[in-house]
Amino acid sequence: MENLEKIVVPLIDWYQLNHRVLPWRTEKTPYRVWVSEIMLQQTRVEAVKEYFNRFMREIPDVSSLANIDDDKLLKLWEGLGYYNRARNLKKAANKIVEQGVFPNTYEELVKLPGIGDYTAGAIASICYLERVSAIDGNVLRVISRIVGSYDNIADNKTKEKIRELLIPILPERVDLFNQALMELGALICVPNGEPNCEQCPVYDICFAYNKHETSNLPVKKKKELRKIEERTVLFISDRDTIVLQKRESRGLLAGMYEFPNYLNHLTEKEILEAIGELREHVIRIEFLGDTKHIFSHIEWHMHNYFIVLDMLPKNLEKLWVTLSDLDHIYAVPTAFSKGRLLYEDRKES
Repeated sequence: MENLEKIVVPLIDWYQLNHRVLPWRTEKTPYRVWVSEIMLQQTRVEAVKEYFNRFMREIPDVSSLANIDDDKLLKLWEGLGYYNRARNLKKAANKIVEQGVFPNTYEELVKLPGIGDYTAGAIASICYLERVSAIDGNVLRVISRIVGSYDNIADNKTKEKIRELLIPILPERVDLFNQALMELGALICVPNGEPNCEQCPVYDICFAYNKHETSNLPVKKKKELRKIEERTVLFISDRDTIVLQKRESRGLLAGMYEFPNYLNHLTEKEILEAIGELREHVIRIEFLGDTKHIFSHIEWHMHNYFIVLDMLPKNLEKLWVTLSDLDHIYAVPTAFSKGRLLYEDRKES
């Protein structure tokens, strides 16, 4: 699109008047921008605010992040999901501490663990005014509609085409421009063919608006069907404590704490076999209900059971924790949160 440069001034003017006040924008340090961008991946802005503020209170700088205990880090991240992102934050922090200075160019930033093209572009442009683009889903949608691109935005080639379109028009205030594109996509040029075009500062030169194509753009391929995995989750408890176990150090939810769970929907007989010596102390087994959790490529369909014990078997090598410990010490994936609520409701009844 030959006149794409015409979007620059209107977008910056609009952003300066209409941008949201967010915690990571009030003090734009590379560390704060970095953490916020990682948290915002796959998570709504409103949900991230509380996590971000708590994270900054507990881990205010790169040095603190490099030295934090892994369990405490994962506990602070609990509820955001994609826990490898938290682990990569710490890995990157260790590298930054080793280097002695926070990288200040896109090329150096993108070398750090967990920092891809978009995050590196966001930090470099917002904090260092480096003329690089920061292309996320919002930017892909906005530019695809403005220029009338029918290329699949899930294809990396499309991202590169849009990057090439943006390079010549990046202004000196690239920080404001990049944030304006993202903000427009978040507030005005929203997905699902329902943008608020009349409020858009560049609707007059937008292909999708003028051709009534907002419902057809951008083009995105259909997601692959997720694998369904049936599991049985056990809330094994005496009066005061409940059993936890730690997942393996690799794979899905690596290193997280969880309630004992098993592949497939087990019968009560199979549950008793699965819990081994604990079965000698079982008073009753109660079915709590079904829950579901969706990961990016897999769904867990869970049968939840309350296993009531007559006593706490001290001689067994199990991790027994209080509900207070669950809230303050151990990071348990969100996948188990609905089942935990069912257990707590039943326990209190």
